Amino acid sequence: MTARDSTVSLRPRRRLPSHERRAEIVAAVVELARERGPEAITTQAIADRVALTHGALFRHFADKEAIWAAVFDWVRSDLGAAVDAAFASGGSPVEILERVFLAHARFVAQHPGAPRILYHALQGDEHTPMHEHVHGMVAAYTRRVAACLRQARDAGALSPALDPQIGATLFVATLQGLALQRSLLGGESGVVDAARATFSLLLDGLRGVRR
Repeated sequence: MTARDSTVSLRPRRRLPSHERRAEIVAAVVELARERGPEAITTQAIADRVALTHGALFRHFADKEAIWAAVFDWVRSDLGAAVDAAFASGGSPVEILERVFLAHARFVAQHPGAPRILYHALQGDEHTPMHEHVHGMVAAYTRRVAACLRQARDAGALSPALDPQIGATLFVATLQGLALQRSLLGGESGVVDAARATFSLLLDGLRGVRR
């Protein structure tokens, strides 16, 4: 147990409705993922962070897998909401793509543990529900980006030689790389500025611009 966990565990407990306590536990896991990586998070560390006994933690979740399922659902819901809002924001396809890119970057800046959680799920057994859910989420995201790229290409805003599926894969991979770099090196506060500069370079490539 770290010194921080020990300090947190001494906080007085608050009586919360079950749904609020579950949300608090999920938030604690996301915070812990930023500090130490998902593979190093124990249920005892989670209990300490929310000032519960180890046994009390499992009054709210059946087991550790159920905790991780709830954490993933939160990431999917909140990241999905940010991305959905960007896709629905209107404007040209290129403007929408930039808003999506920056919305994703802002989510990473606000919740640095979230990318680590998704990477952890993808690195596990391919046949687990968690892996399949994350893979499905990324695939659906990529399809939406591809559709937007196709519209931009057909409108003459991008290179006529652009393959939307390849472009979408590059778009998502660029975001993942940016998130991973910031996760490993720190400096989440600079993610959005880095994303703006990165999107400019990405857009030049999608347009076929030579620097």
